[in-house]
Amino acid sequence: MNRIVQLFQRQATHNLNVYFTAGFPQLTDTRRILKALQASGADLVEIGMPYSDPVADGETIQLSNQKALENGMSVKELFAQLKGMRDEISLPILLMGYVNPVLQFGVENFCQHCAEVGVDGLILPDMPMDEYMQEYKPIFDKYGILNIFLITPQTSEQRIRQIDDNSEGFIYMVSSASVTGSQSGVSHDMEAYFERVNAMQLRNPRLIGFGIKDHETFTKACQHASGAIIGSAFIRVLQESEDLENGIASYVMSVKGK
Repeated sequence: MNRIVQLFQRQATHNLNVYFTAGFPQLTDTRRILKALQASGADLVEIGMPYSDPVADGETIQLSNQKALENGMSVKELFAQLKGMRDEISLPILLMGYVNPVLQFGVENFCQHCAEVGVDGLILPDMPMDEYMQEYKPIFDKYGILNIFLITPQTSEQRIRQIDDNSEGFIYMVSSASVTGSQSGVSHDMEAYFERVNAMQLRNPRLIGFGIKDHETFTKACQHASGAIIGSAFIRVLQESEDLENGIASYVMSVKGK
């Protein structure tokens, strides 16, 4: 069974998903950050594949993408860094990014590499659902890779139910229509959206992303979903920490209230 599915069967709530950009702050920090996140109590991890034009991301993640690319990070390099990670990493791992580098690498080749290194799922926000269902789902299924879909406050109920019917693992519930890192917290409008989706009684668990940065916002999100996703705030921790392991441990434990 896929590790993501296993996680939500084992732990239905307060799951913390942490995003970081591969190759940032330093090219070789990927495994180091993964180990520190696991030791600190993160529940699953999204590794961002840096891209030259990350239009859905705010300044913090854009700058981390730029720095990672300058450091020499690529899809090929990321797979090389992740080779053998399952000897020491048991957390569910997702790769997140834009679809173009995956298409350039070759979708089947990409999924095969994911399976070989132990990646459990992909989040490709700009991959059209219809295209995925018609062309790529058989390939993802062949290699046991989950494709995680996103919903926003603007997503129709019909579309949400279609996503729920064709999803495994979890649904990424974007809290607002803004870019990453631009929200200051959980607003009343967001709560109304969360409650509306809750009332739909979807089959899949949901994780809330965008605007989650500390224990207060994490706890608030967990009242409406199975957990939350932190990205920009964690990137800032990586930027500012003189001691990476201690900085990660302190931050993750503070978010989880430990």
